[in-house]
Amino acid sequence: MDKKKILVLCTGNSCRSQMAEGYLRYFAGNKAVIYSAGVETHGVNPNAVKTMLEDGIDISAQTSNNIEEYRNIDFDFVITVCDNAKERCPYFPAKAKKLHYNFPDPAKATGTEEEINEQFRRVRQQIKNYCLQFVADNL
Repeated sequence: MDKKKILVLCTGNSCRSQMAEGYLRYFAGNKAVIYSAGVETHGVNPNAVKTMLEDGIDISAQTSNNIEEYRNIDFDFVITVCDNAKERCPYFPAKAKKLHYNFPDPAKATGTEEEINEQFRRVRQQIKNYCLQFVADNL
């Protein structure tokens, strides 16, 4: 069986798409190849790395990639995880099934360190739930 190719797309490929890439890779195991990219690249957010580690998933080796790098990959699924990416998503072959869920951006969280951490954890849980459901429904 061919592995499904899944792209998670966000604005800067620093938080939400990185967390989703980590969870999808974990939950999909060998059933899929997971990529993430942004319409821009902002680097992997250190809080995203820390928050995922709290849940036992290490995304520290993941890189922030620009969508242009994946222009020639024939994706089965493209998941946009923020409205901005959905609006700016470049054209992909019609074969790719497009899914969208607008997760809040934890990088925009304000307040004390604990409040910011809490926002990251909330978004992480939403993304985890979404990824579990996606794998159950599609793989």
